[in-house]
Amino acid sequence: MSTTVTGIPQHGEIEGAQPPTPRAEIDRAVEQLAAQKDRWARLPVRDRRAILRELGRDFARVAEPWAEACREAEGIPAGTSTAAEEWLAGPYFIQRNLALLDDALADVERYGRPRIPGPVTTRPDGRVVAQVFPQRIYDRIFYGGVSAEVWMEPGVAAGELPATQAVAYHQRDPRGRISLVLGAGNVSSIGPMDALYKLFVENRVVVYKLHPLNAYLGPLLAEGFQALLDWGVLRLVYGGADVGSYLCEHPLVDEIHITGSDKTVEAIVFGPGEEGRLRKAQRKPKNDKPISAELGNVSPVIVAPGPWTEADLAYQAENLAAMLTNNAGFNCNATRVLITSKGWTKRRGLLDRLRAELARIPTRRAYYPGAEERFRTFLEAHPEAERFGRPADGELPWAMIPDLDPQAEGEICYRTEAFCGLFAETALEAPTVKDFLARAVDFANRRLWGTLNATILIHPKSLKNPENAEALDRAIAELRYGTVSINNWAAIGYGLVVPPWGAYPGHDVYDVQSGIGVVHNTLMFSRVEKTVVRSPWRMSPKPIWFPSHKTALAMARKLVAFEASPSPWKLPGIILTALRG
Repeated sequence: MSTTVTGIPQHGEIEGAQPPTPRAEIDRAVEQLAAQKDRWARLPVRDRRAILRELGRDFARVAEPWAEACREAEGIPAGTSTAAEEWLAGPYFIQRNLALLDDALADVERYGRPRIPGPVTTRPDGRVVAQVFPQRIYDRIFYGGVSAEVWMEPGVAAGELPATQAVAYHQRDPRGRISLVLGAGNVSSIGPMDALYKLFVENRVVVYKLHPLNAYLGPLLAEGFQALLDWGVLRLVYGGADVGSYLCEHPLVDEIHITGSDKTVEAIVFGPGEEGRLRKAQRKPKNDKPISAELGNVSPVIVAPGPWTEADLAYQAENLAAMLTNNAGFNCNATRVLITSKGWTKRRGLLDRLRAELARIPTRRAYYPGAEERFRTFLEAHPEAERFGRPADGELPWAMIPDLDPQAEGEICYRTEAFCGLFAETALEAPTVKDFLARAVDFANRRLWGTLNATILIHPKSLKNPENAEALDRAIAELRYGTVSINNWAAIGYGLVVPPWGAYPGHDVYDVQSGIGVVHNTLMFSRVEKTVVRSPWRMSPKPIWFPSHKTALAMARKLVAFEASPSPWKLPGIILTALRG
């Protein structure tokens, strides 16, 4: 069965934990930002660094109540390894972001722009590639064997690359601007990190509207952001779509950033309902303010055929399961379509291992609004879907829809992000690894909605064949995704924080798909095409986000404490905890 629906279904109005901010108070907040915007744009780097260090101290104090509030809201049992997700997805990413921004600004103060930690090379096709990770010595310890590089847009020469960095810090007479950040409801660090990007990379002042779903974090975020609140360059507001709409139209708001649904972007730019659809068709925006956005993806995982052992199958099955079940499947970078090779002898073995993993991973509360309806929509289209687990009331099973027809037109699994614990698998006919990679890339680029992130799993023995290695390089180059990850969940590109995170460039409001622009990007590049992350075939120690990790919670706590105050004396405890996982 097929459907013509595309993108991310828009969710209904959600009642938040905090009362909506009255319009008079919103007006005062925006006016206060307007009074400070030019001062902020011209603030010396040393003062910005002092603010970042103060933010680090304040966020360290709220780390535990922050993680606990999210755990309780999402129904995660206390003391479990699953609870580690909330320490990582909130306090850990924020502390990394603050520390990396401070490092970057130290370089801006001394050298005029952030230093690139690895080599800068030029590919045969002329594209410039900068290795951006590992950056700090601790990165090599905590992310053993992981590297990341940023590919620049065509036309950027290696000698011109420094001029594309930290451009906001090289304006002769900078003028301030007010950026509206519409926060996400699924991952607690997204909104705060979006605000930090606008404040410290683009030098905007920010009015940050919390998503109603996690508005309970407002008082804690206010404590963490106290320094910016005191400077008058950040304001937090609460409310639903009506408050968001009021802010989007506010005459003092200069630009908009949103993490959410493409349907919400269309409503902001063109208006809701039939009138909005007509305006879009006529290319007559109702709101013409600059907008940046990160809007999700039907995320592909391309599984190249190869000489996998039983140990490989076991590891990669858990790797794939983690890509779906993390955060109960409510991630924009969760696996949505597994692309395998029809004739690969290990295909059935991998799917069976994956089934076993999903059967043993506890089901989770379907905390994100609309999840049950979306799940039901996919099952109505595919009653053959396999379900795993024993969900209690308010929970959903994990689900897999295997062996989809790769030629199916309008397939819901290809055109609509499920945004719950469900994914599909399709198999392509291809006689060789080289042919498979070429066909899988073409399938992902043409058939799947969105351009945010893609993952490729390929065995190192396969890459000993020069033809396969060349095919992989070509696949990476041709994938039209903002992040391409080799042998690891593409979400690691989000978690490293150094690389840019966002859609592949080229979208506009008339075909927004996964969004416009990037965030994170602590080396402050301005002409980015994609991030490429490379990881070992099997990471050791076990990745902290694997569902079977025994010490994930203890390790997450230690990592947050380390990022807040790095010390070599903390390393032995972290390493020993990781080895016991």
